[in-house]
Amino acid sequence: MNKSKSKRLRILVSNDDGIDSAGIFALVREMKKLGDVTVVAPHKQQSAVGHAITMNYPLRVSKFNKNGKFFGYAVEGTPADCVKLAVRSLLPLPPDLVVSGINHGSNTAINIIYSGTVSAATEGTVLGIPSIAVSLTSYKSQDFLFAAKFARKLSTLVLKKGLPKATLLNVNVPAVPEHQIKGIKITRQGKTNWNDTFDTRLDPYKNTYYWLTGELEILDHSEDTDQIAVMKKYVSVTPIHYDLTDYTLLETLSSWGVEKVR
Repeated sequence: MNKSKSKRLRILVSNDDGIDSAGIFALVREMKKLGDVTVVAPHKQQSAVGHAITMNYPLRVSKFNKNGKFFGYAVEGTPADCVKLAVRSLLPLPPDLVVSGINHGSNTAINIIYSGTVSAATEGTVLGIPSIAVSLTSYKSQDFLFAAKFARKLSTLVLKKGLPKATLLNVNVPAVPEHQIKGIKITRQGKTNWNDTFDTRLDPYKNTYYWLTGELEILDHSEDTDQIAVMKKYVSVTPIHYDLTDYTLLETLSSWGVEKVR
C-alpha cells in the first residue's frame, strides 16, 4: 500500500476574529483540499489579545454549526487557548500543521506582538507543530479567496520542506484583486510605532470611559520589510520565532559587570 495515500493530513485551523468570521470559513474551505481539517477557534472576537492564556477561569467548549452543518469547536478563550486545548485535549492525534487566519487586518511590524492570529500559530510552534499565520491587510474587504488559495499552496510547501524549530511563517496578503498582486516577497519584520491616544468619553450615566485610538508611524521604509511589501501590493512571507533574546546585547551586558552586582 502507498503510505502517502493511506495517511490523511491532519490540519488544525484557528483564528482571532472568532469562529463565525468569513476569513476562517474561506481558509477551511481551501485547507480541506489538503486533508482533514479540525476548527478550534474563539467563540467571539479576540483581536489584539496577544499570547494570553486563560488560567483562572474554566474553558468552555461548544460545537458550532454553519449552514446547518458541524463546522468546529467554539472556545470561550483566547486564540492561544484554542490551539493548546485542541492539541492537548480535543484532538485524538497531534495535527501535522496549524494554520491561523485568515485575519481581518494587517499583522505586520509592531502589530505582530499584539496579534491573536499570530499567537495561535506561535502556540502551534511552541507545541512542535509547523505553523502559519495568514492575514488580509484590510478591515473592510470580504474577498478572502486569493489569501486562502495562497495559504493552501504555502501549506503544501511547508508540509514538504518543514520549518526550523521555534519558527513560524507570518503571511500578509494585500487586499486588492488577485490580478493586481505584483508577486510574493520574503520579508523581515518591519519597524512601526503606534502613536496612541485615548478618547475620553461619557456613558449615559455620566461615567468616564476611554477608547483607544491612534495613528501608525512607519519607522523603516526598506523594501524588504513586511509593512512596505504589502503597501506595494506584494504578499509578504516573514519567518518569525518566539526567542526574544537580544543576542547583540548579551556580550555588552557582560562588559557592564552585571554579573558582579550583588
